[in-house]
Amino acid sequence: MQISNHISGKNDIIDSVYAMKVAVLVYDGVFDSGLAAILDVLDSANAMGEEADAMGEEIVEPPSWNVTTVGLQPQIRTGAGHLVAAKPLAHADAADLLIVPALAARRSAALLDHVSGDQSLPVRNLIARARERGTAIASACTGTFLLAEAGVLDGLRATTTWWLAPVFRARYPGVQLDQSRMVIVSDGVTTAGAAFGHVDLTLAIVRASSPAVADLVARYLVVDERPSQSAYTIPSALAQSDSTVAAFERWVRERLAGPISIPEAAQAIGVSNRTLQRSIQRTLGTSPIRFIQDLRIEQASHLLRTTELPLETIARRVGYEHPNTLRVLLRERTGKTTMALRGI
Repeated sequence: MQISNHISGKNDIIDSVYAMKVAVLVYDGVFDSGLAAILDVLDSANAMGEEADAMGEEIVEPPSWNVTTVGLQPQIRTGAGHLVAAKPLAHADAADLLIVPALAARRSAALLDHVSGDQSLPVRNLIARARERGTAIASACTGTFLLAEAGVLDGLRATTTWWLAPVFRARYPGVQLDQSRMVIVSDGVTTAGAAFGHVDLTLAIVRASSPAVADLVARYLVVDERPSQSAYTIPSALAQSDSTVAAFERWVRERLAGPISIPEAAQAIGVSNRTLQRSIQRTLGTSPIRFIQDLRIEQASHLLRTTELPLETIARRVGYEHPNTLRVLLRERTGKTTMALRGI
């Protein structure tokens, strides 16, 4: 049975069915856990498809994934210093799907130097050629910077690791950065969030071909579905990317329990209301009001996890008169109930 690649606006990774050819790109400094997660999930998916009948699962013509690791040299040194065997990049030319794992970079400056420098140019060229051929492309975490630098995300929706979102947004204004989902599929390109988002990314690839196999893999690997990164985001870390936003964040934190006026905040930190609005939108991709809600949700979640205060008291401490308002916001932003946040 043939696999049909396509580039469209639909939320499809690839028209699937049987033996998808997958090229996993490795390069010096690749993130070890991200690479291992991709290979392990695909290997497990192949095993689950073969064993489905024995487990009582009815999967007709289970798909499979023929995985080839490709790189610039026969041996690649990972970020943790391990050596990985790789086949020549030419093997990627016949692939139905190219997966680009993350770079093991913990500082934004080093990451940008790498993705824009001569060292990564062959990788960026490979990504661009794959896009021109109509090959489906997938990446997670810092790997999405390589996709963006190669130009394949221009005009598309994409996501990346939450703590690098301000840097990504500033460098790639032509990309529609969307932090509302853990995995984003846009016009044949799939991106996922922070480091262990590689698991979510690869499960999404498997799910596009067989939801049943993806469910089996998730159950055997004990992987919970994580629809969004929002529960893991630290607003104060994001705010430090811009001095105006950082000053606003500090001012708001001191007043979480009471009503907060945006014009008053702007005046207090010495900027105009418009400058404040623009700084927050440019840095965080959101509005001041939404950012205030994020700070309140973060503090409420902390109090739920670390104290036995009733929800009514916590709600008042973070500026909500009615506890149900807080309850609804917690569910929307974290995907969890108040009892779940308390570990009950």
